[in-house]
Amino acid sequence: MSSTTINLKSPVFAGNPIRTKTPKPSDPFSPTSSFQTLKLLLSGQSQRQTHDDPSLPKFKVLPFRKGRPLAGSSGDLVKKWNLGWLNFGDFKDVLEGSEVVLSEELLVYLGYKNNEDDGGGDVVYWAIDVSEGGSLVEKFGFRRMCFVELRTLMVATDWSDDGAMGQLAIAGHARALLEWHKTSRFCGSCGEMLVYAEAGTRKQCTKDSCKKRIYPRVDPVVIMLVIDKENDRALLSKQSRFVPRMWSCLAGFLEPGESLEEAVRRETWEETGIHVGEVVYHSSQPWPVGPSSMPCQLMIGFLAYATSLEINVDKSELEDAKWHTREEVKKALTFAEYEKAQKTSAYKVDQMCKGVEKGQNLASDFNVESGELAPMFVPGPFAIAHHLISSWAHQVSVNGTVTQKKGISSRL
Repeated sequence: MSSTTINLKSPVFAGNPIRTKTPKPSDPFSPTSSFQTLKLLLSGQSQRQTHDDPSLPKFKVLPFRKGRPLAGSSGDLVKKWNLGWLNFGDFKDVLEGSEVVLSEELLVYLGYKNNEDDGGGDVVYWAIDVSEGGSLVEKFGFRRMCFVELRTLMVATDWSDDGAMGQLAIAGHARALLEWHKTSRFCGSCGEMLVYAEAGTRKQCTKDSCKKRIYPRVDPVVIMLVIDKENDRALLSKQSRFVPRMWSCLAGFLEPGESLEEAVRRETWEETGIHVGEVVYHSSQPWPVGPSSMPCQLMIGFLAYATSLEINVDKSELEDAKWHTREEVKKALTFAEYEKAQKTSAYKVDQMCKGVEKGQNLASDFNVESGELAPMFVPGPFAIAHHLISSWAHQVSVNGTVTQKKGISSRL
């Protein structure tokens, strides 16, 4: 694959186009106001259709099933996929006769924006968990839509397409919020049941003497590329759960009472025995495709400069860790066929939407060029690890001074 550059306006899952502003409570598209309108429609007390009444916002609903958003395929693998947004009327039609009871506690408010591409006007976006609706799979199948793993959509996305990136960010936010609701059912202070509040943007304890407000939490994760400046090398690691031949950065969770820099140094030493001195912030990325027990992760990326070089791998954490030269890392970045992975994932989505459950094996197709297997490769541009590694591998020297490539551009 030829070397090209992908310039991303924001990391994958960031840059959500419907979360740019927080509306005032009195606005018709705020969580509270739009939820009141939605309740009237759900109860049947209002016969007005949102698309006919200019005083009301339009509604779009994105169904999720077991953490998977509804998606469709146009059959054009260049355009790849699109989210399965339903307007409120279509959504009610789809649910008719299904086993899903349209409860207000299944819906969560995602945000709003002025949708110029859909006749203008403010559009309020919602997500709904229909995991109990097994028959809906068949219903959506008639519309060439299906529930797709967010990771598959992440790889299938055209990362240079701002619109597609925005849709992926919305889906990531929705999944994180729905998973948080699923795992946060009881008050951590008194143990009583929690209920939805403010259109699902927070929860409230039901105990009168407590009434604690609970907001979605974010689990901060430090991810670092450890650099041996003297010998021009970078430390990469691999885990048993990785795709074969894939190497990546070290990472770990922040502990209470610990700064980000301290977490970088501690995690590096615990996992590899390497001591770190200078720690430089690079960028961050929301990561809603982690385990359901930690659905709202924030990856915080650093470049960390080693003060010792001898590796002592903690085998309970890592399978292996090695120093790699800049040329080895550049080769890994060039060798990885990310475009092929995109097309393979897009084909898989298309086949699933046609009713074919088993698509191609992504692991076997990934990173193959002219039939030759690359000795190593790194995660694709959808991951912050890729941009940490790429920024170091393609750093430049200006007047004898080495400058680190900042931001989230990626050279392939």
